[in-house]
Amino acid sequence: MQNHWIVIITIIAYFALLLLISYFASRKSDNATFFSGNRRNPWVLVSIATIGAAISGVTFISVPGMVEAKGYSYLQMCLGFIVGYFLIAFVLVPMFYKRNLVSIYGYLGERFGVATYRSGAWFFFVSKILGASVRFLVVCATLQILVFGPLGIPFVLNVVATIALIWLYTAQGGVKSVIWTDVLKSCCLVLSVVLCIYFIAEGLGFSFGEMVSAITGDSTSQVFFFDNPKEGTYFWKQFLAGVFMVIATTGLDQDMMQRNLACKDSKESQKNMIVSSIVQFFVIALFLVLGTLLVMYMAKVNIAMPEKPDEIFGIVAQSEGMPVVVLVLFVLGLISAAYSAAGSAITSLTTSFTVDILDGQKKYDDAKLTKVRKTVHVMMSVLMGLVIIVFYYASNQDAISAVYTLASYTYGPILGLFVFGMFSKLQVRDKLVPIVCVLAPALSWVVQWQLKEQFGYETSFELLIINAVLTVIGLALLTKGKIEKK
Repeated sequence: MQNHWIVIITIIAYFALLLLISYFASRKSDNATFFSGNRRNPWVLVSIATIGAAISGVTFISVPGMVEAKGYSYLQMCLGFIVGYFLIAFVLVPMFYKRNLVSIYGYLGERFGVATYRSGAWFFFVSKILGASVRFLVVCATLQILVFGPLGIPFVLNVVATIALIWLYTAQGGVKSVIWTDVLKSCCLVLSVVLCIYFIAEGLGFSFGEMVSAITGDSTSQVFFFDNPKEGTYFWKQFLAGVFMVIATTGLDQDMMQRNLACKDSKESQKNMIVSSIVQFFVIALFLVLGTLLVMYMAKVNIAMPEKPDEIFGIVAQSEGMPVVVLVLFVLGLISAAYSAAGSAITSLTTSFTVDILDGQKKYDDAKLTKVRKTVHVMMSVLMGLVIIVFYYASNQDAISAVYTLASYTYGPILGLFVFGMFSKLQVRDKLVPIVCVLAPALSWVVQWQLKEQFGYETSFELLIINAVLTVIGLALLTKGKIEKK
């Protein structure tokens, strides 16, 4: 059987299971089910779902591919993630639950005013639509090479069909469907990466002990980088960026927090975040181990290293020496990661746009809100498809770096708004806040450029911190000199 038919059968089988789970999860659903899952989900279920939620198709492809150039330096950032998750669990989660927020950006409206509230919501909108599109683009491009290209199906049709299926399984149940399908995703991801490690190690002729020895002795398995502060892989740059990156892209991201706010109460949500963050670290480590084995295997069978490191996993999975089960596992892990992430992004975009930007919960009755929400859901699906198509010819850097670079610019103002709101009691000129939020990323780019030009300093993901600091400074300049009234 040709490879592309194996891939098609795997995709059809997965989608059938996805739609079945979504059907049972979305029965008797309403707007509260779509937006918050009725806040009746046990923390263990949400924790399993969260493990997979942080892993997209980009992680599945890009993390194994990055080991040749960057080793296991990503684990330095993942250590920062764990610290960031603890801060989210014990600082942000109680605050969101106390206010009973459907959208977390409602806090900005309570703290500052409507213009700041809309600024946070719009920056989330831009952040999520760009980040999710880059993540999903990588998967669509891979499937185009494996399946749709050989069958003569154009890339545009590939994207349209996939987005339509994702819309279908999230249309009714919203976040409740997302949580249950993320549980499936987590199980498929862990199973696929573990079995791929097993089969590739077998292809290399390694026993378990030999595999461990070979990996630890290989240059690609270096974890810590303390030697050159100017490099993007330097430990403290990665670690601190990881802390702030996860606060911004999880704690201040409606997509990720929509799951966590679906728990029964703040204590349940805190358990979920702590457990899932630690497990995620080890899952990411498995992807990096897989990357080292992939590089070793390519060297052994004389497969040329591709120009884009994201292609390494796919090339090995469909190579002649690999059993067909590796290709099936590769596709299964890829689509489970990508489709669930895209479905989650569309759901959170729908929630934020309906609740924050359209102010739907205050303006409409339940019947009208349902109609508006369904219309917005279609719009978000179409918009994501269009952005993916526009991004088709993306940069050559590994996709995980592209995602975090985008996040550094777009999540910086959100992080700055929340930091200023939580750690000061000063009021600001609300109507001028959008100007600060636009100027901060622009100035961050200038700072990044000047550091490189003048000092040869390579700015990594700490660009997010620079962006947030500039936002805080801008807000400080807008203060009225009045103390917030509690």
